[in-house]
Amino acid sequence: MKSFFRDNGLTITLVAMFLFSAIGMIWSGHAAYNEELENHGSASIGLLSCLASGDFLSALFENWESEFLQMSAYVMLTAMLFQRGSAESRDPDDPDRSKDELPTATRRRNPILSWLYSYSLGLSLAVLFIISFALHWWASLAGANEEALRHGGEVQSLGDYLLDAQLWFESFQNWQSEFMSTAVLVLLSIFLRHKGSPESKPAGASNSETGA
Repeated sequence: MKSFFRDNGLTITLVAMFLFSAIGMIWSGHAAYNEELENHGSASIGLLSCLASGDFLSALFENWESEFLQMSAYVMLTAMLFQRGSAESRDPDDPDRSKDELPTATRRRNPILSWLYSYSLGLSLAVLFIISFALHWWASLAGANEEALRHGGEVQSLGDYLLDAQLWFESFQNWQSEFMSTAVLVLLSIFLRHKGSPESKPAGASNSETGA
């Protein structure tokens, strides 16, 4: 059991932090949603009704969407582009890595499966981004239509809402922060260190050394 927690401590800790944050989002989101309803003279709703509301699901999926966009773009871009000195980049003078190609026999026997496996991480993250965006689109529309019904406004269709500024404001406000934070990490890892982290160069490495 001790070795299990040691070998999987990073995942266990991140999952625990995710669950803590999700519970915090549910609690605070329910309270905030009922406060807004009461301010508009409407009756408060129960927790399950809040979790099924367009507003809550939209907030949830728009964040997942931006995270999966960031990770998929980062995986794919770091396979093609370089930043000299960064721990997050391959060395532009020596970009090839050992074991980065499947055995020739495997590639010849199953070329399509070999290609899919070789790029499966980036592709999976891209698919998760597309799914999250679709769920955000649907949930944001549901939230907008719930708001419209409360105030006598016009209900929109999925197609109409795809062109609505609110949907893209929700997406872009998250996308810009993800790309900004990633760029900051790439640049700061040139000059700064965190001893023991695989996301950092060794403490004694020079600023020009590229890759962790």
